[in-house]
Amino acid sequence: MNRSVLMIVAGAALVLAFFDPVVAPFFPACPFHTLTGLHCPGCGSTRALHALFTGHPLQAAGFNLLAVAAVPAVLFVLIRRPPTDKLRQGWIIAFLAVVILFGVLRNIPWYPFSILAP
Repeated sequence: MNRSVLMIVAGAALVLAFFDPVVAPFFPACPFHTLTGLHCPGCGSTRALHALFTGHPLQAAGFNLLAVAAVPAVLFVLIRRPPTDKLRQGWIIAFLAVVILFGVLRNIPWYPFSILAP
């Protein structure tokens, strides 16, 4: 992995670990949620990562289950060798399908989908 990418990821992790996005004024609100009132697939990700980095995995899953599930996958991709183009394309399509499905399901106001909303 590129050293500069590692430094950026580590710096972002430190900021999220030390500053609570609920009270820190420099974390922006979700523009999609602000404009539409709907939850995008990323809504709650900042709070989820903060909870995860401070040792609260269940609270993190309540904020954004997809973000919590994606952390091990992202670490795996960053650490291992790059896959072939054909394999990479398949994973990207699968990832986008999961993100879109998660975004749709978390806006359905009935149980059990309502628990996906932050």
